[in-house]
Amino acid sequence: MTLVGQPAPDFTLPASTGEQITLSSYRDQKHVVLVFYPLDFSPVCSMQLPEYSGRQDDFADAGAVVLGVNRDSVHAHKAWAAEYGIEVPLLADMKLDVAREYGVAIDDRGISGRAVFLIDRSGVVRYEHVEETTGAYTVRPEAVLAKLREL
Repeated sequence: MTLVGQPAPDFTLPASTGEQITLSSYRDQKHVVLVFYPLDFSPVCSMQLPEYSGRQDDFADAGAVVLGVNRDSVHAHKAWAAEYGIEVPLLADMKLDVAREYGVAIDDRGISGRAVFLIDRSGVVRYEHVEETTGAYTVRPEAVLAKLREL
């Protein structure tokens, strides 16, 4: 089931920045790039999130904010962000409720899959990519920036 063309499921989650982030608070202001990933401190994730964070200015120039989402705690997110220089907010979806709403929860492993959702300013999902395996990382920031430019 695809969410493309559908309203993005709204949520509020605690973030590594110390605040609660609500997806709908960006409505009519910014596009949102939701990056679901399995685990902090894992090899592929430790490449993916720093890459997205490193392109934060490019995303901002395109009118978007990047939010990382997984099941780890805010404390783990803070430690991981500090170690890897990740500046984008990392959201703690500890019960995988948000991952389930987006269809990317892997309940038998207690993690989310790796996926990227692009939500436009009106709150509609305009692009989604769910990796076939948690170890795959095929949608780099450049590809998402190109999709943003099409909006």
